[in-house]
Amino acid sequence: MPETFRVNRGKMSLDGVAEKALELKADRVIIVNRWKGGPGKIELFQVSLGGLKPVPPLLYVASVRLQREFKVRTRPIQSLAVTAAPEAPPETAKVANSLANFLKAPVSSLREAGPQHQASMHLSSDASGRTEITFLLFPKAVEAGPRITLSHTLWENRK
Repeated sequence: MPETFRVNRGKMSLDGVAEKALELKADRVIIVNRWKGGPGKIELFQVSLGGLKPVPPLLYVASVRLQREFKVRTRPIQSLAVTAAPEAPPETAKVANSLANFLKAPVSSLREAGPQHQASMHLSSDASGRTEITFLLFPKAVEAGPRITLSHTLWENRK
């Protein structure tokens, strides 16, 4: 994703993450928590001087196919759009809009995103109706990964 930093959290507390984010002049943080050796949930936060403020939704991960499994050469991207499959259920579209708002990325159709952006965070649903998030590289809309399948999302305010 453009204009992002990756920091290993290790045993850093949420206050420590907030301090690091402020140090990097970041106003938003995504924390990927582990569960049984793999990604378990994805949390979104706004950064303030008072710490991290949770932003809905809380995304629970069912499975992940990693970027290295796609065997596609990637390069750093400068522009990202969020796209959703037109046939996606309303919940998937809601997650797409929320992620676009959080990432300050435009929501677009694949057709519109291709000429204007280098990549898309594309949301669709799998055969069982679960939301899938994957990354596509333009101009050919090649899936570059990772592919994240969500088990469910929580929209209520978290503490």
